[in-house]
Amino acid sequence: MINEDDFLDPDDHQWDLADQIACEAFELYEKGQMQQALEKLTRAIDLNPEHGSWYFNKGLTLDALERYEEAIEYYTRAMELSGEDVEILNSLAVDYTRTCQYDLALELFEKIESLDPTYEPCYCNRIITYTELEQHDKAEQMFYLAQQIHPDCPICFYNIGNSMFTQGKYERAVWCWEKTAQLDPNHPQIHYRIAQACWAAGKMEAAKEHFLKELRNDPGHIERILDFGIFLLQCGDLESAKEKFNRILELEPDFAPAWFYKGEVALNMERVEEAAEWYERAIEADRKIKGPRFRLAQICLQSGQKEKAIRYLNLEIATDLDDPDVLLSMAWMSAQLGQLDSACRCFLRALDEDRLEPAAFYGLALCLALRGEYESADQCVKQAISLMPENPDFHIAGAWLSMRQRKWDLAVQRSDLALEICPNSPPVKKACRQIRQIVWIEKAMEKAVRFPPLATILKIRSSLKALFR
Repeated sequence: MINEDDFLDPDDHQWDLADQIACEAFELYEKGQMQQALEKLTRAIDLNPEHGSWYFNKGLTLDALERYEEAIEYYTRAMELSGEDVEILNSLAVDYTRTCQYDLALELFEKIESLDPTYEPCYCNRIITYTELEQHDKAEQMFYLAQQIHPDCPICFYNIGNSMFTQGKYERAVWCWEKTAQLDPNHPQIHYRIAQACWAAGKMEAAKEHFLKELRNDPGHIERILDFGIFLLQCGDLESAKEKFNRILELEPDFAPAWFYKGEVALNMERVEEAAEWYERAIEADRKIKGPRFRLAQICLQSGQKEKAIRYLNLEIATDLDDPDVLLSMAWMSAQLGQLDSACRCFLRALDEDRLEPAAFYGLALCLALRGEYESADQCVKQAISLMPENPDFHIAGAWLSMRQRKWDLAVQRSDLALEICPNSPPVKKACRQIRQIVWIEKAMEKAVRFPPLATILKIRSSLKALFR
């Protein structure tokens, strides 16, 4: 008996199955089951590799899983099969921005604009690219272009808020993000971002309110609970901060930052032994965590355990810290412990973090001076003075370095500048007086070397008289 199916192309069955699997993948994607959706799409593409939209959907799914490099591959393939579709181009450009390929992102956004000048996302998303490049004027320009097409786009307000926050314009960032929340109350992490901006602007009550709103929407988000705990710690609400860190450890017992900040709470409560215990637990949970060894070094130094403090400090330096403030603190401690090489490394690393910190130049100058490298130290002091000319300590340090190089007049000039800045400061007046006294003595001694002592002159005169008798 002959069946009707015997006359069908076998590929038809395969492609029908692929369509069915792709539909199942879409349903899983809508439910937020991304890994399962990805597996279904992979199978559908294996069955029918010429379906461009499935590559696009796979790119979207990979984006949801934050696998951006892989998503780029599938968007590129989708574009090859489907042509210059603005949605595909836009998604590809967004992922180029996420992977720091900014030139490629801008090139694609400009291409979208040439294909369809009314496609608002190409302006909206370009705000992010220009913000990442710190070209904030261009980011604002893109915002206004997007506004002409879609004046109530919550994502536009969110993106330009990021630009404002990056520039330190916290109140404007708050306004933009509040507008986002008004237009889209369910926008992801919007209350968290408002909380961060309010915190940075010093509006602590408003920040606390938005932290609480965010955690009501997502009570189990560990990173946001951590930030809220750090905020409460900074506000001095130690018990509430401790409760947040304990909550994190209930959810994830080996989360090292929570142990570290439990140590910070204990240290602020002056429970030093308890703090040391939590810092050790943080190191056990994550050998690469930055911070607890430095705290343990401080605790050891305060209790007179100098060798142990040096050991902890060297271990902390080896973690490759990148926070300039922590590096400066570590540098000063290293100098205090007589570890001048370590101190110099920390000062230099603080300056490497794209931040010209006058205190780092000043500290580096002192360490170099202690090593006898006076010319290099003098150059560092000059850098510190150029960044903060109103600091009298820098001028005093420059004066002492000038004396070390026997530049007496320059030493007096520099001390006079310090006195002009703080004429009524007893320490400055005392330092300047000492510098003038030392310069006077040193100059007098130089003259004494140039002119022989009186006894020598009298002896020479007696010899001359004897010759001419």
